[in-house]
Amino acid sequence: MINYRKSAKKFILSQSKNSALRLFNAVEQLPSGDVKPLQGKKKPPLYRLRVGDYRVIFCYVDGITTILRVDNRGDVYK
Repeated sequence: MINYRKSAKKFILSQSKNSALRLFNAVEQLPSGDVKPLQGKKKPPLYRLRVGDYRVIFCYVDGITTILRVDNRGDVYK
């Protein structure tokens, strides 16, 4: 099951139709893709998915994937 935070879904829907479809399709394919864990001592651990120039920050909790943040690659980590 995949849950989106309101801000993440809003960002995806504000992109062009092609970019939005690409992002939604990449999220549906999790955990495959260019996924790496983020450094730091966060509970629960956070991961990032690379989709072109976009980054999707997400976490797994009890079998549920929560999409926390989606943004351009330079802005997502701030």
